[in-house]
Amino acid sequence: MRVDFDHLFEAVAGLLANREPSDRDVGDGFVGMMKSLILFDYCVVFAYRGAERPIDLYSTFDASEYDIFVRMYQDGPYLLDPFYSAASLPRPGVWRMRALAPDRFFASEYYRSYYVQTGLAEEVGFFVPAGEGVTVVLSLMRREGSGAFRDADYALLRKAEPLVAAVVQRAWGRLGRRFDHSGRSRAGVRDAGMQAQSRISDKLTQRESTIIELVLQGHSSESIGLRLGVATGTVKVHRRNIYRKLGISSQAQLMSHYLGRVKVPD
Repeated sequence: MRVDFDHLFEAVAGLLANREPSDRDVGDGFVGMMKSLILFDYCVVFAYRGAERPIDLYSTFDASEYDIFVRMYQDGPYLLDPFYSAASLPRPGVWRMRALAPDRFFASEYYRSYYVQTGLAEEVGFFVPAGEGVTVVLSLMRREGSGAFRDADYALLRKAEPLVAAVVQRAWGRLGRRFDHSGRSRAGVRDAGMQAQSRISDKLTQRESTIIELVLQGHSSESIGLRLGVATGTVKVHRRNIYRKLGISSQAQLMSHYLGRVKVPD
């Protein structure tokens, strides 16, 4: 695909001309810019602040797709998402999902029970710190039928990163107040998760609780050992103890146990 400069300049001009753009205006402008550069099927924009429930700023999904990509995601699975982890660090720039995903991501329960429902071949995200502890992630997605992004696509997106960052910081530079004024953020999923972990702590140690999240994210015992600075055999012992203490025998049960304690009422 050749770069459509006419479309690109028109999209940028539209964004600059609008002094008080809505979320929809900014999202549509971003999609317009990206469509002049590469081919993709979906776009979604989330704002993350720490461990709070992410705010969905924009998406191109229909109603059924929105349920999977946004509503289900916000109910807890986002806590295990590599994009969430990268936004929380934060890791500014343009990242492919496969560059951020743990070594066993595609065999993880998060992937099997949630991510596979998206039907995506690949996802690429612009990670932009927007101030006030907020990171905005603008994701471009391709379905399995469309195939993964080409290396040339990714290289072009990296060149566009300064422009995208400038747009985000101009349009979405004061998102902290949205989190502050959100009733859901005050009773955020992560807060519920922390409360759940305090209840779980009667059975599990803090180290074991940490290992639960790493396992569900898709880290192998070897990867967990490297992150925690312990031997692989020690991690395997912890995993056996977790299963025994919780009375479970599979990662699917572990996922259910975890997400069942982090959902937030509407």
